[in-house]
Amino acid sequence: MSLYDIPLRTLTGEPTTLAAYEGKAVLVVNVASKCGLTPQYAGLERLQKTYADQGFTVLGVPCNQFAGQEPGSAEEIGTFCSASYGVTFPLLEKIEVNGDHRHPLYVGLTAAKDEAGEAGDVQWNFEKFLVSAKGEVVGRFRPRVEPEAAEVVAAIEAQLPSA
Repeated sequence: MSLYDIPLRTLTGEPTTLAAYEGKAVLVVNVASKCGLTPQYAGLERLQKTYADQGFTVLGVPCNQFAGQEPGSAEEIGTFCSASYGVTFPLLEKIEVNGDHRHPLYVGLTAAKDEAGEAGDVQWNFEKFLVSAKGEVVGRFRPRVEPEAAEVVAAIEAQLPSA
């Protein structure tokens, strides 16, 4: 099964899939509102603003599996992201990224290796997966790697369909 075929839901509960972003590079990030890494929302939004017109989007995936740092309802998450960081990129419904109830999207994503050659579980909030315009996972960046780090920006720029 392709990543494009996996059923997803938007933060507002509408059905969708990654196929909605086919032809775009997508940075999929498990996000949380009450985490020490939450300020990464600002860098993610700057990436969105910088590259959206070139065939790119950030896709935020709320997750409450790491110390309960995303306890809010969909409405609370949406309000927080908009009011606190001016988030304009799409957000999905809250899902599990690890464990027995890992969402199928993350089954596919976590098979990808990071810069150290390691695959497997998501380490914490704000782990980033770069999906190419063809739907292949082409990059994985661990939580402490800032969204605007040189290696993330270079990987995004290499995947822009307009590049």
